[in-house]
Amino acid sequence: MKFISIIIPVLNEGECLRERLSALQELRDEHCEIIVVDGGSSDDSAQIALSLSDMFISVDRGRANQMNAGAKKAKGEMLLFLHSDTQLPKTALEELRVRIGRNKIYWGWFDLRFTNPSLIFLIISKLMFLRSKLTNICTGDQTLFISSQVFDDIGGFPKISLMEDIALSKILKARLAPTRINSEVISSSRRWENKGILLTISLMWWLRFKYWIGVDPSILADLYYQDSSLLESKTVGRKRAFRFPQINILLFARTPELGKVKTRL
Repeated sequence: MKFISIIIPVLNEGECLRERLSALQELRDEHCEIIVVDGGSSDDSAQIALSLSDMFISVDRGRANQMNAGAKKAKGEMLLFLHSDTQLPKTALEELRVRIGRNKIYWGWFDLRFTNPSLIFLIISKLMFLRSKLTNICTGDQTLFISSQVFDDIGGFPKISLMEDIALSKILKARLAPTRINSEVISSSRRWENKGILLTISLMWWLRFKYWIGVDPSILADLYYQDSSLLESKTVGRKRAFRFPQINILLFARTPELGKVKTRL
């Protein structure tokens, strides 16, 4: 039976952390460990995690940095990265172990549904399923898992401020096909409800588009975490906001001949 390390990055999640960690307590045996990695919380997240986890780590803020720090301390053959507002179903690890079997090279994610059972959230979860199936790219809400061997081989999550889950998926899918687990993790719908469903969807797709065209993830993080406008950023003056490594620009100009042509750029 594979030993699994559940790694949970947190930042001021005291409101839901006790409930989430309490639900995981029966997994804390010889086959599973729970590692909580705090990014500098100012609430009671640290106090809650200390008594309800096998290991508590405090590092600089940043989800990629926190998850990489947890992975370095993990003992598991399998690493499972769980958001603090996401619940694992009781059958999740059992199904995961059966599907993976004796394989040592693997990665994948779970199906997902939201705590809000309304039709709009059912549609959102189905669209997320289709997107992941078509692109072989998952987001952190879908609870990514990966063998520790593969994770070490690729150097962990890219050290970027946002979109680390998408960046990692792109690296992994170039190496091997993912495994999708049918058991559904249950993600909190509070962010969608608080900010508005349409606004949240628009923001996430806008950020993904900007990431695709080369916007610096640190700028995207400002937009995401600071509730900035979709069209404005406080970091407009930053250097290297855009990178287009896939595009070559060719400039054509007529060779000037004295008295015959005037060339301007």
